[in-house]
Amino acid sequence: MIEIKKLTCKYQNEVILQDIDLDIDTHLSIIGSNGSGKSTFAKALCGLIDFGGEISIDSKNINSLRHIERAKLISYIPAKLEIYDSHVSVYEFVLLSRFAYKRDLFDYTQEDKEKTLKNIEFVGLAHLKEHTVGSLSSGEQQLCLIASALTQESKIIIFDEPTANLDPQNTKRVASIVKELKNSRQIILITHDLHLACYMDNKNIFIQKRSVKKFGRELFDNEVLKGLFGVEFNSLAVVYE
Repeated sequence: MIEIKKLTCKYQNEVILQDIDLDIDTHLSIIGSNGSGKSTFAKALCGLIDFGGEISIDSKNINSLRHIERAKLISYIPAKLEIYDSHVSVYEFVLLSRFAYKRDLFDYTQEDKEKTLKNIEFVGLAHLKEHTVGSLSSGEQQLCLIASALTQESKIIIFDEPTANLDPQNTKRVASIVKELKNSRQIILITHDLHLACYMDNKNIFIQKRSVKKFGRELFDNEVLKGLFGVEFNSLAVVYE
């Protein structure tokens, strides 16, 4: 359960989000125009940026939590893999996500290693586990990020544009994995892909003019979408089945 009270976020002294009150008790999709504050909202939930107001997860104020405690509660998957060492292997990169469970810098247990290999296999990258992350395609890098988040074992996973820059085949693959994860994690999805949002069948919020509007399936009505985006829409079809 995420409780948000009077959330306000700024970027270079410009207010991006203002006085947002919201409870997130299930899976959620976040939609909005470019620059509306979707990623800002997500990063605030993880405590990755400064913000005004209060955010609590399971009644714990995230600003009062140690980084290790926060990592066990929530993780953030960016739209693109950015890493200081592109020569690290897929296995090594995913294994790093066990940091919240380690007793010292080099103390990876057999359980850590087994969970790492299990999640690499789950996303379909077992054959690439010794390859460097810098050698992976965009789709493979996104799968690597998902494996990393699973290995971190946080209760909540935020996906920020997980299908951006992917070809149709990898888009379908990632969409299928994200939806399957709803069975074991609380999923928060940020996306411009309305087909993906429709397929995920979550509760929805639309971020607009520093505030949020709540929607269910009615969000995908042509007239509702036209009112939000200001352009004409044809009926959305679920294309990831």
